[in-house]
Amino acid sequence: MLDVDALLADPGVRIVVCCGSGGVGKTTTAAALALRAAEKHGRRTVVLTIDPARRLAQSLGLTELDNTPRPVEGLAGDGELHAMMLDMKRTFDEVVLTHTAPERAKEIFANPFYQAMSSTFSGTQEYMAMEKLSQLRSTDRWDLIVVDTPPSRSALDFLDAPARLGRFLDGKMLRLLMVPARAGGKSMFNLVTASFGVFSKAVQRILGAQLLSDLSGFVSALDSTFGGFRERADRTYRVLQDPQTAFLVVAAPEPDAVREAAYFAERLGAERMPLAGLVLNRVHRSELPELSAADSAEAAEKLTAEHAEHTLTAQALEVHALLMRQVARESEVSTGFTDEFPHVPVAYVPAQPTDVHDLAGLREIGGALAAPTA
Repeated sequence: MLDVDALLADPGVRIVVCCGSGGVGKTTTAAALALRAAEKHGRRTVVLTIDPARRLAQSLGLTELDNTPRPVEGLAGDGELHAMMLDMKRTFDEVVLTHTAPERAKEIFANPFYQAMSSTFSGTQEYMAMEKLSQLRSTDRWDLIVVDTPPSRSALDFLDAPARLGRFLDGKMLRLLMVPARAGGKSMFNLVTASFGVFSKAVQRILGAQLLSDLSGFVSALDSTFGGFRERADRTYRVLQDPQTAFLVVAAPEPDAVREAAYFAERLGAERMPLAGLVLNRVHRSELPELSAADSAEAAEKLTAEHAEHTLTAQALEVHALLMRQVARESEVSTGFTDEFPHVPVAYVPAQPTDVHDLAGLREIGGALAAPTA
């Protein structure tokens, strides 16, 4: 069994990353873990969501979340809890402002290619998630950072994004585009060599002269600071491999979700990332496990046929039979994961009667996470 309280109380654990497919309660799990770390273990905690859904803000009693940590009110205990949601463009702007001279930053911000890239470019969100995590980790303000990643397999894209974005910005084509800028601002399509002239004309036909010019200007402006981008990303990646980080895979006892959980566990192992355990949400249990589905269904059928006055009892037995079949299905599905990854500890969270929408509900989930029951 996964000892959640031991994990949250461990001062050596500074980062908890929750990953998993969509619709399995990952955001709620991250919020519940952060709240329990603050209230029960007195840790100064911040929870960062990369998922733009509003569930986290609502459950923590906040009207909105943005790129700045906001304090959560109404906590019990001596800890602190702040929450924030990644603003991709604002984080990119902060990086440029921090590592670039004001005039050069102004030039970058005005560049149309930067404006598009900082808002919509594939991989930028995951890269900026790494940047924001690095910013939070670089200060002594937080004892624990809980990260709620995007749903589905893209949740692990932030492991690849720095290298992918680096390959793009450091690629041969972009370095060729920088030749005119480094030559003193000469025309984009001056024939440096005959071969480069052919190349530039071909690219111009595909992308258009203005986009190509914007791209060249962006790469030239960013060139002086890009080395810092890659260095910080590599440093954050090493932090994620360090024992101070704990990955929790979140799933529901459904075939698709468990298959995704197995993918995450396999990928984390390949990347040498410290997988702390699996959180299995919305698990059904019965108060009468000794009464099997078959026996319950048989008794219900007999009562219906022979004792019409006991209709309610028969109906209750039928509901119990359905529940026991569901318990059996869920057990079979989850066993597929535990058999494949026997070394990964598991925490089971019972299915809740209603959606979690406040601190009381999050405390309930936190208590269930820490309960040592299967």
